[in-house]
Amino acid sequence: MPDSQPQQPHSPSPSGPADRGSLLLSGARLTDGRTVDVRLHGGRIEAVGTAGSLTPRRTPVPGGRPAPGGHLDLAGYLLLPAPADPHVHADTALTADVPGPVSYDPEDVRRRATEAALLQLGHGVTALRAHVRVGDVAGLGALTAVLRTRRSLRGLAELTAVAMPRMLTGVAGADGLALLRDAVKMGADVVGGCPDLDPDPTGYVEAVLEVAAEHGCPVDLHTDAADPARLARLAAMAGGLRPGVAIGPCDGLGRLPAEAAARAADQLAAAGVTVVCLPQGACGASDHPDGTAPARLLRAAGVRITAGSGALRDVSNPVGRGDPLEAAYLLASRHGLRPEEAYDAVSSAARSALGLPEVRVEAGFPAELVAVRGDRLAGALSLAYSRIVVHRGRVVARTSAVREYGDSSAASDLGLPRQGRSGHGRRDGRGGPGGHGGRGDMA
Repeated sequence: MPDSQPQQPHSPSPSGPADRGSLLLSGARLTDGRTVDVRLHGGRIEAVGTAGSLTPRRTPVPGGRPAPGGHLDLAGYLLLPAPADPHVHADTALTADVPGPVSYDPEDVRRRATEAALLQLGHGVTALRAHVRVGDVAGLGALTAVLRTRRSLRGLAELTAVAMPRMLTGVAGADGLALLRDAVKMGADVVGGCPDLDPDPTGYVEAVLEVAAEHGCPVDLHTDAADPARLARLAAMAGGLRPGVAIGPCDGLGRLPAEAAARAADQLAAAGVTVVCLPQGACGASDHPDGTAPARLLRAAGVRITAGSGALRDVSNPVGRGDPLEAAYLLASRHGLRPEEAYDAVSSAARSALGLPEVRVEAGFPAELVAVRGDRLAGALSLAYSRIVVHRGRVVARTSAVREYGDSSAASDLGLPRQGRSGHGRRDGRGGPGGHGGRGDMA
């Protein structure tokens, strides 16, 4: 295989200057079956070559000889573009066990949002879109806290915020509309909300699109999409808006008659609307626990499908995990997508929905990667316990899991993977060559 050589860089990540360090990832498996070396530099993939063909880049040292860059042995790992999550609720995350009403004190929100983001970073998520309530009890305090969290996560993950007012029409909605504009001025990246909860859903959408057009913001709306006429109006209004419109979870589409659902899918495709489904469970804005739209139908119509985590251990879903590989697993196991299509929904399609540059394991692309123990994508979606996460060219999270069995020779007799006790603490995250009975590195 010829080496992949550096290309003209794509547009930079929005978080500022890239990390200038260098890192060699050796012996990684790709989804096409190749085993490769990947060299990262300046926050990008500098080169990709056959296994053993690349060496660490030597970095100039002021007043001394150039020093070699870092090296990470990824033998036994599948290397993938890092996931992104287009639908999280950072302001209410991790509140399922909190007695009484959810606190919207900015410091409480900031702590929860940071903990939730780091939890998802450990799963491989290097970019998130947080839907944040504005108005009512929260006022603008929750948004302020999430924006502070965004700053504190810089260098670890990209966090963007969606401002979500409850009502935008009539006398009662006047305050919400004013708060929405204030939220954008404060730093909210996206305007959104839930038109289904407003007495005038069409008027709500019109108000959101007007504010988005004023400020050049994307739109991201909660809707179950159960009303074909309302959905048709939304698609007609959203069709010309740039930089784009996303809606979700759209689980109501699956309850429509087949002909009506197909027509709605065609309308969404023509309008360029992205559908964000929530296979791990819908959020509080939906009355139905299953947050998954008819993914195969929408894909067949040409709609861009992506998947988010939705509620994360709050009153809507007390056991949410926020794991994009679990979302992809559910799309494959329950909703008929091939593993490659399912992973695309949480990686490439999700990044595109967030307005982020494409990631491929090729020279010139952003170094946003996740390495998962395993050698095939289907296996990684099934048992993705051990993971190494790379953001802007450097390792930002590592999860290593070890399985232990009782005193039995069964594992050894079958030649199953083993991890010796001497392997603990290795920087490459792999077990040692030896083994103890039934001790094994989990996939």
